Amino acid sequence: MKKYIVLLSVLFAFSFSLNAAPVKKNITLEDIFLNRVFAQKSIFGLRSMNDGEHYTQIENGSLAKYKYATGEFVETIVAFGSLPFDKKMPENYEFSDDETKILFAVNAKYIYRRSFTADYFVYDIATKQCQTLSQHGEQKVAKFSPDGKQVAFVRNNNIFVKNLDAQSETQITFDGKYNEIINGHTDWVYEEEYELTQAFEWSPDSRKIAYFRFDESRVKEYNMNTFAKELYPQNQNFKYPKAGEDNSVVSIFVYDISTQNTTKMNIGNETNQYIARIKWNNNKLSIIRLNRKQNHADVLLANAETGETQTIYSDTEEYYIERVDDSFLTFLNNGNEFLIMNERDGYMHLYRYTIDGNLINQVTKGDWEITEFIGCDETNGIVYYISCELSPLQRELYCINIDGSNKKMLSQQNGTNSSVFGAGFKYYINFYSNAETPLLVTLHSADGKQLRTLEDNAQLRQRMTQYNIAKREFFTFTTDDKISLNGYIIKPADFDENKKYPVVMTQYSGPGSQEVKNSFKIDWEQTLAANNYIVVCVDGRGTGGRGEAFRKQTYGQLGKYEVIDQIETAKYIGKLPYIDSKRIGIWGWSYGGFMSLNCILKAYEIFKLAIAVAPVTNWRFYDSIYTELYNGLPQENPDGYDNNSPITYANRLRGKLLLIHGTADDNVHVQNTYEMAAKLISEGKQFDMMIYPDKNHSIYGGLTRLQLYTKKLNYIFENL
Repeated sequence: MKKYIVLLSVLFAFSFSLNAAPVKKNITLEDIFLNRVFAQKSIFGLRSMNDGEHYTQIENGSLAKYKYATGEFVETIVAFGSLPFDKKMPENYEFSDDETKILFAVNAKYIYRRSFTADYFVYDIATKQCQTLSQHGEQKVAKFSPDGKQVAFVRNNNIFVKNLDAQSETQITFDGKYNEIINGHTDWVYEEEYELTQAFEWSPDSRKIAYFRFDESRVKEYNMNTFAKELYPQNQNFKYPKAGEDNSVVSIFVYDISTQNTTKMNIGNETNQYIARIKWNNNKLSIIRLNRKQNHADVLLANAETGETQTIYSDTEEYYIERVDDSFLTFLNNGNEFLIMNERDGYMHLYRYTIDGNLINQVTKGDWEITEFIGCDETNGIVYYISCELSPLQRELYCINIDGSNKKMLSQQNGTNSSVFGAGFKYYINFYSNAETPLLVTLHSADGKQLRTLEDNAQLRQRMTQYNIAKREFFTFTTDDKISLNGYIIKPADFDENKKYPVVMTQYSGPGSQEVKNSFKIDWEQTLAANNYIVVCVDGRGTGGRGEAFRKQTYGQLGKYEVIDQIETAKYIGKLPYIDSKRIGIWGWSYGGFMSLNCILKAYEIFKLAIAVAPVTNWRFYDSIYTELYNGLPQENPDGYDNNSPITYANRLRGKLLLIHGTADDNVHVQNTYEMAAKLISEGKQFDMMIYPDKNHSIYGGLTRLQLYTKKLNYIFENL
């Protein structure tokens, strides 16, 4: 009888174990950085066809054509294995305007963040012939002429034109020289801060090329060692203008293909200025000019034959004009009107002007910002844009009539949306996620109706059920200065409100940035939570999504109010009943590293630990365009530079500090960390430092990221 009872008990326990929920796994660093368990699938290499009914994408080693409306596969335009670049995936591709040819960039070798040299190939769709663009060395920024008969490109700082019919190559500039003169490409600081590499534009009739000429001969050089396991390190020297120092002198020229004449455009006598963009409007060239302080912008319209210019638009701001990029100025196809992005009413909005500079109407308005201008459907008079109207934490797709009437929200789910429209604005592909939902890629008609799903990351969503994923909870609190700040908190999955938890604060905090957004992210914060740490992130003053006044109040004193707000966050969090206020740490990368350093130095009684990756330690070390945009000129604002630079406060270090930097960081130079280390040593302070040889600002490659985050995690375990 006893044996029978025992047997029943065993069977019952076995039956119960079969019905019990499977044990979920904690997220490890290997899951994130090595096995990429939580990597999201997406759609890559999308290009709309001219008819607006089809699009192309790169998939399975080929370029495939699909139909927007049904998702039907139409054809394989070309299989890369049949081309003479040995089945390698192209870095980029571009159709000629008539869609008879394709330009492929292969074997890309990156120079800085956006610039690269490559081998370019021209593929003729009808004949299936593929030819090398040039036999005389690697090229940069190759671009079809509008008629598809020529390709312009840059090599060795000069511009060349390849005539595809005659198979002839013509050099059109001859003074290019490394570290002195650049034609058709940008210097380091324009590439980084204006996100511009291709510095030439074909005229619509294919008869002219307008181009930038950078004279960087007076710009001082930065020297950077690269080791690469060689007996003697190589020395890379490049022109890098630091705050208050000489910039390149920029000129704009127009080259006539038929006459081979070059005409200089009149951009004024001032050489200490910026040319942010050039764009053709029919056969006239627009030039966007900014003063050195970047608080005044002009749009010039140039006669390409004579070089004479007229100013059709001007704007002056008290502090600075928010980043001037491709969406700042848009000419309408009628040639008589243009759209401008401006925040004259305190928020970034769209304005419509006549070609002679008269305001027609404000297209969008309200106490919210446009975060992305998508484009204008001129046939129907409709403008499309992304904004944060519902909440700074979200991004929604809207359309509105060009006269400012009939605004409509097209996106349907709360979270973060980004949209890519096809030619003719008939269809768009939407990329959506929220804090709990991985990327969802869907196809829509222009009225917002969803036609089909392109990618739902179903496998990722299934994998997520196998792991203990701590929820990202959003919150708002008010500081002692009566400032309302947005944040999120991640608690351990088995959170117990009766326990006391240490806190790791994470932030970036740079001007216009946002870390607190309702979008999907699973990273090492989950590993921290799995090890009983609470993670907190708060966007302080100066960050984006909340209008001009909130963002620009940090002007001239970068690091002052941002640090105050992180200190206020630590104080607020420290008062929660489940927080161990004596165990609060903070970390950040780049601007975030600058912030974490400042926090532990200025509030050592609050922060026990700080990790600073690739930090700016002295604003005088950073580049001219970025630093002066937000901090003014150091000659005019020395206190704003020095009073908020961490190196000034090295004598105040009390807690545990880990400095991390890559020696090949061309952006935030390792000089920042070395000088900070030297200052700390001179003050007799103890700290830790991790150096990554030959790694750039992103510090990645192979097992590097896994090693880096393991280092950070162990440092937190040991010291917090």
